[in-house]
Amino acid sequence: MLAAVGREDTDADLQYIVEKTVRLRIFPDDEGRFDRSVLDVGGSLLVVSQFTLYGDVRRGRGPSFTASAPPAEAEERFAALVECFRATGVPTETGRFQAMMDVALVNDGPVTMILDSADRHRPRN
Repeated sequence: MLAAVGREDTDADLQYIVEKTVRLRIFPDDEGRFDRSVLDVGGSLLVVSQFTLYGDVRRGRGPSFTASAPPAEAEERFAALVECFRATGVPTETGRFQAMMDVALVNDGPVTMILDSADRHRPRN
């Protein structure tokens, strides 16, 4: 899981992301339907801080990161996010905050989801 901390994020945002992530039914059941969560399958999480997810490229030629939290605040909130995941009982590992890391990803299946805590305030279509 790649996670970014926004300037406006609160403890409620962290809790929303944690609960949504561990209960999201994105693993197939015996019939191949997405009907199991990471809790159901006994899975684990790798949570990697990725502030560039907040890169806004709508204007100009370079990304703006003004929506991302300042590094000290982001580090604190990211650590809190990881602890919240661990408190669910899901084994959770992480990299080092603000470190240059080579992260390899094998996307086993056609599922990639974007979770944004701000979405919980938006009406559904």
